[in-house]
Amino acid sequence: MATATQLPLSPGKLLIGGEWVAAAEGKTFSTINPATEEAITELAMAGKADSDRAVEAAHAALTGPWGKMSAAERGRLLWRLAERMREKADDLALLEACDVGKPVSEVKHVDVQFAADTFEYFGGWSSKLHGDTIPVRGNNFNYTLREPLGVVACIVPWNFPLLMASWKVAAALSVGNTVVLKPSSTSPLTALKLGELALEVGFPAGVLNVVTGPGREVGDALVRHPLVDKVTFTGETETGKSIMRLAADGMKSVTMELGGKSPNVVFADADLEAAVRGVIGGIFYNKGEVCTAGSRLLV
Repeated sequence: MATATQLPLSPGKLLIGGEWVAAAEGKTFSTINPATEEAITELAMAGKADSDRAVEAAHAALTGPWGKMSAAERGRLLWRLAERMREKADDLALLEACDVGKPVSEVKHVDVQFAADTFEYFGGWSSKLHGDTIPVRGNNFNYTLREPLGVVACIVPWNFPLLMASWKVAAALSVGNTVVLKPSSTSPLTALKLGELALEVGFPAGVLNVVTGPGREVGDALVRHPLVDKVTFTGETETGKSIMRLAADGMKSVTMELGGKSPNVVFADADLEAAVRGVIGGIFYNKGEVCTAGSRLLV
């Protein structure tokens, strides 16, 4: 198992306003390696106060250097982050493999590459989304102006944490919003690494904040916060219903991807060995290395 000192990440803190900070109440929790069922490292357990700080930092960033950037400058930053992710593919793959149990090769050659592609794609859109001039009657000038919504709370599940974070974060940042990213408590490591890489390539403080902790407390606090303008969530349906109810009070924009994952029906006369291979293939579709005890990369 990769120990905390071997991880390509300085764990145990929240990313708020461009700074790595401890949780306000000083609480921590363990993230577990599913291959060994042992703790990988201790992380900060955020609470409502930390969620509030992150939202306030994101809101402040809207009128800072980020808000003054041109669309093309934002796009270039997203491209830089994509390139940095590719440079750090080994680190991201190790973190995700240890945290989720995926084969290292799958994360490195699929998840990381697709995530980097996503930031490149949305970086290209930054300068392509604009308003219109509209012909109207008389001596008048009519135009539309597209502006950022504001602060976006991005809540992602455990199974594709880096890739799903990229879908949400890249889209939000490309048009000038700021983000508070809340990863699953069972797989938070690549979200923290993504925040670290964003700072390295020059994203201004507060543009991307990462808070780790229980969904019931941290997620609910984000959805309820009056300065959060949009919530995007991927996960199970009952949680989605709860988020919709909470978001309705603030008339927040909501985007959701809900439902189950890879259901299978195996009949009594099935070839069980083939069925097991199919079930596994539905989750982990590449052969490769997994992160287990005693080695960074163990076949």
